[in-house]
Amino acid sequence: MPDFSPARAKLDAAMDFDLTSDQLDVQKLCRDFAEGEVAPHAQEWDEQSRFPLDVVQKMAKLGLMGLPFPEKYGGAGADTVSYALAVMEIGRADASVGITLAAHVSLGTAPFFMFGSEKQRQEYLPRLTSGESLWAFGLTEPQAGSDAGATKTTATLNGGAWVINGSKCFITNAGTPITGGVTITAVTGRGDGDRPEISNIIVPTDTPGYSRAKAYKKMGWRASDTRELTFQDARVPEENVLGQLGQGFRQFLDVLDGGRISVGALSVGLAQACYDAASKYAKERQQFGQPISKFQAIQFQLVDMAVEIELARTAVLKAAWLKDRGREFALAAAMSKLYSGEVSRRCANAAVQIHGGYGFMDEYPVSRYWRDCKINEIGEGTNEVQRMVIARLLGF
Repeated sequence: MPDFSPARAKLDAAMDFDLTSDQLDVQKLCRDFAEGEVAPHAQEWDEQSRFPLDVVQKMAKLGLMGLPFPEKYGGAGADTVSYALAVMEIGRADASVGITLAAHVSLGTAPFFMFGSEKQRQEYLPRLTSGESLWAFGLTEPQAGSDAGATKTTATLNGGAWVINGSKCFITNAGTPITGGVTITAVTGRGDGDRPEISNIIVPTDTPGYSRAKAYKKMGWRASDTRELTFQDARVPEENVLGQLGQGFRQFLDVLDGGRISVGALSVGLAQACYDAASKYAKERQQFGQPISKFQAIQFQLVDMAVEIELARTAVLKAAWLKDRGREFALAAAMSKLYSGEVSRRCANAAVQIHGGYGFMDEYPVSRYWRDCKINEIGEGTNEVQRMVIARLLGF
């Protein structure tokens, strides 16, 4: 019989599911912080639609706002797996705080690291990784959502400056007290066949002609900052192009690949919160002389939740693991984002059902979880877009 031991040893090394000591430290740090500083106040922030600036600044002091970026730029030098674990733990306590972290890191800061010149990195990254400033990424427009290539915002070069006109909607972290600016997609020219050339333009908050509307009134994520942006002859220097001119479309696709890992992690954290609440309630709630957790109908729902959460967590961490090793991760990221988003919705629905009438009342957190989970199937690419992306990556 052939000796398969070398191949088996290689396989075992590649399939080690244990977290490293550094990753476990990040997980514990974030779990303790979330339980002590976030969870006790989440309901109040939601009710008041209040952005928790103090908690965001505390996360910054812990190094979370620059977690996956090199130390030379002020980051913590952690890997993507650690970052995913951090988002899971923060999101488990409050999805609003979780998305504030995820959007700042994956959408606001990552483009500078991925595509910025060394001068741009040195100028912007230290204050973003330190959490001194938050940054936003402006992609979506009223007529350019899933069809992001239909961008209508324009940036015209005039006298050594880009003159920007247009609007963006549903932009996270654009209007907080510490927001430093936004990087937007804009049409900067025309290419072959008169196709629009899209570039990414850096727009600081204090740019004349740049205005931010009031925060949206939202169904969920009420404690996060989301608003519409308008540009009317807003002028920024010519060097405020991020990376190469005309490469904006390709750049934001790459940004979204990484961002899907963080949204997947957020979904896993929220799904775990649903399970935690439902399991606790089922053990306490008495009906027909015993806890409802003794009834098979409830047990099966909790089992299904636990199974799906475990699979979703594994899928997200696999995508992060692939990214850390410089391997192709776009397919894994899209799959994990799609699946975990649907899992969070199913878990939220089951948690409300297990709570019965109390689940419909805002005094129980599952009401908030149910409202928070739906956007996970829309943001960073809708479920339908994820399936389109996955189909393309599968070769269809």
